[in-house]
Amino acid sequence: MIPSIVLTNKEQELGHLVVIVSKFSKLPAGIFSGAEKAYLKVQVENRKQEVVEFNRLGYWVYVYFIKDEKVPSKRMEASRKAGDKVAVLLNAQKATKVTVFDEGGESEEVLAFAEGMALGSYQFLKYKKDRENENTLKEIEIYSKALEEAENSPTVTRHMSRVKRLNILLEAVACCRDLINEPNSYLTATAFSKEAGKMAKESGASVEVLNTQKLAALKMGGLLGVNQGSHEPPTFTVMEWKPAGARNKKPLVIVGKGVVYDSGGMNLKPGDSMMNMKDDMSGAAAVAATIYAVAKAGLPVHVVGLMPATDNRPGAKAMVPGDVITMHNGMTVEVLNTDAEGRLILADALSYAKKYDPALVIDLATLTGAAVRAIGKFGAVAMQSKAPAEMESLICSGYDVYERLVEFPMWEEYGEQMKSDLADLKNLGPAEASMITAGKFLEKFTDYPYIHLDIAGPAFIDKRDSYRGQGGTGFGVRLLFDFIQKNTWAGSQG
Repeated sequence: MIPSIVLTNKEQELGHLVVIVSKFSKLPAGIFSGAEKAYLKVQVENRKQEVVEFNRLGYWVYVYFIKDEKVPSKRMEASRKAGDKVAVLLNAQKATKVTVFDEGGESEEVLAFAEGMALGSYQFLKYKKDRENENTLKEIEIYSKALEEAENSPTVTRHMSRVKRLNILLEAVACCRDLINEPNSYLTATAFSKEAGKMAKESGASVEVLNTQKLAALKMGGLLGVNQGSHEPPTFTVMEWKPAGARNKKPLVIVGKGVVYDSGGMNLKPGDSMMNMKDDMSGAAAVAATIYAVAKAGLPVHVVGLMPATDNRPGAKAMVPGDVITMHNGMTVEVLNTDAEGRLILADALSYAKKYDPALVIDLATLTGAAVRAIGKFGAVAMQSKAPAEMESLICSGYDVYERLVEFPMWEEYGEQMKSDLADLKNLGPAEASMITAGKFLEKFTDYPYIHLDIAGPAFIDKRDSYRGQGGTGFGVRLLFDFIQKNTWAGSQG
């Protein structure tokens, strides 16, 4: 659970308060004493602190001076991080409610601040008996005449308010984080499909789950091959949101890697490399959560989510290096390493996506350690084929929500490195630029505009990182929702 955000037009009641201003002259009247104003002025002039706090003996007042940053995306990110900082302080005080006061009409920064507060308050406590440190913040009230006026405009009242849409998006991120943080002892491929089904039912999206028999009939050799060593069956979950009057004639298809636990298979991972492999389904979780958010918010866009799911284990019938498998599209793949399994299940899904005649396909996958080594946890590796304009739009969304992307090339030479002497392709290239050769492998299963996102770095983090928290971050949900909401890509493909 995370706090809900509500818009209020009530006068400020006695209680925890956050005042957000861009300059000292915009401080609201009647809240601060002369001594407090003098102290605040010193803080503003020296920029020693962006968040200043006052203990009012029973409640706290915080003042956030919006960062003097000319780049809007950086200013919004600073506001989110400030919101998280205040949320930590409020939860330590066991506060259940806070009012965020916007005197200067800084509605964008106020919403970003509230977003950071809400996401920063997320916790995964399902398996905790001792909940002494459970966060208490439940409600974030926003008092903003500027935002209230904007929300009551004819354009907004015909559609969904921004505050309500933001709450839906934040719920979706929390759902995504929950799925990633679940251990494999609960979240098998079957359990993942059931959770996705619940999200579809709640949001109004449709859902279909392909079982082992259907996967065999579809000749999905990649997914079935990876699953051979497991005692649990695979699933392939399809979620779809197709509203009347959708703006795109051809659907956007998003594909997520759903390896619910990755031991490496017969190429068993060493030591600590196996510790957080419950997160290898972060891509599938992001897809399910994105469809949930898009459907619940009623966005007028046709979107399909494809989520192949299995665990990867070294069971009695597991694939071994040297095996050759036949994929859904009929191509054969020589398996050189069973720990390069994510691309095998994604390849089947990408082939399956052709049936939708998509305008664009985007996949998300915790695919390679090379992506982590290249750019760390601060963004995702991105590649595109036949989709330069769409990639540019997605990169812009990445900066806007601060789930940033770094585009890598898809040069033909990388594809040459994936050719096999025994089969059509091999599932592993050289160590150099292996995040790119993985992308080139996947490209072989596409014939439509395509974007590949390797989210191995930011999907799961060991130490708390501001509002991204610790553990599953939900990376990709806010990125895709922003991209879909803006619809800047839909016109180029009809």
